[in-house]
Amino acid sequence: MLPISVQLFQLSPRHESILAEARDLAESVRPFAIEADECSDLHVPTLAALRDSRLSEIVVPATYGGRFENVDSLAVCLARQACMKVSSHLDALFALQGIGSYAIAIAGADALCREWLPGVASGEILAALAVTEPEAGSDLRSVTTTVTDHGDHLSLSGRKSFISNAPVAGFFTTLARESQPAADGKAVLSLVLVPAGTQGVSVAPSPEIIAPHVLGEVTFANVRLAPEMRLGPPGGGLGNVLSVLSVFRSSVAGAAVGLMEGALEIAALHAAERRQFGRPLVRIGPVAGLLADSWADLESTRLLAYSAANAASADPASSLDRSSLAKLAATEAASRVVDRCVQVMGRWGLIRGSKIEQYYRQARPMRIYEGTSEVLRLGVAARLCREAAEAR
Repeated sequence: MLPISVQLFQLSPRHESILAEARDLAESVRPFAIEADECSDLHVPTLAALRDSRLSEIVVPATYGGRFENVDSLAVCLARQACMKVSSHLDALFALQGIGSYAIAIAGADALCREWLPGVASGEILAALAVTEPEAGSDLRSVTTTVTDHGDHLSLSGRKSFISNAPVAGFFTTLARESQPAADGKAVLSLVLVPAGTQGVSVAPSPEIIAPHVLGEVTFANVRLAPEMRLGPPGGGLGNVLSVLSVFRSSVAGAAVGLMEGALEIAALHAAERRQFGRPLVRIGPVAGLLADSWADLESTRLLAYSAANAASADPASSLDRSSLAKLAATEAASRVVDRCVQVMGRWGLIRGSKIEQYYRQARPMRIYEGTSEVLRLGVAARLCREAAEAR
């Protein structure tokens, strides 16, 4: 196991405990992790292990069956690091419990929270966040799914695309456009909670992607909902989605750190044991350079991920740009690191179904989901210039 930068970022006993707990969970799924990571359907033994571990409690507030008073972004980051190192399927199941439910915890009525969140904490209910549409990705304001307020009920119509957990979710936290625009004509966006079994909700398979993932296309056909299923007042949807991203985007960086750890350990062992030209690969200059640069990428982004997640725990409202910076840096680094690791391993890095080959495919989507690198750069650069101007 590669060393952790404890001298530069000292984890608290709570966070050391969460990391150890998540590592134990990850080790429990290792015997079938490669199989699970090739599944685009729910892998039942992996879900059973997650449920037995109770790790999902850390993504729900204690009031509603969770572990801590508030969701601890650093704890989530560390848990994802441990999970992703062993199984991307496990990482996704764990992460989506928080990503899909957090808006309920911060904006839903107390009765709604008590109805849904304990099941999320136990893992008995799987959560989903339905934002992306066929023609709306990073541009959240362009969603066309519409919610109409009829006074005694809401009706929801539209289509969501590439939604994680869609085929197995118990509910969809759904971003929709209010049918009545604002006085200035701008779209009014809200989040609504849609139970998966509601009449008018249907799910179809999404196209397969390079790293198998539980995905689906969700259609809402005039779905009737109680007024209290809107999370907060009309128009609060975009702010609530940004709150979700502020708290959980840094955890993508944690997952990238776990992926880099796993890939680099495999490559380092190969370089130490494999001999060419009469000596171990690690004593061949260019190979040593690939390994050293990869370790530098890993440790520098680990520190950024932890610090961003720690900041999000302390002050979620002002942490989105730093969470974005961590996600940008870590996912870009993960692509570089896993590519170098494949290069170090030569033909052994190309074997279909091997762990290193899985890491190679899993690294690529991380630069796209929860904010593409290009879009994140816009927000990060704007924050940089704003802070520079304020300091001046």
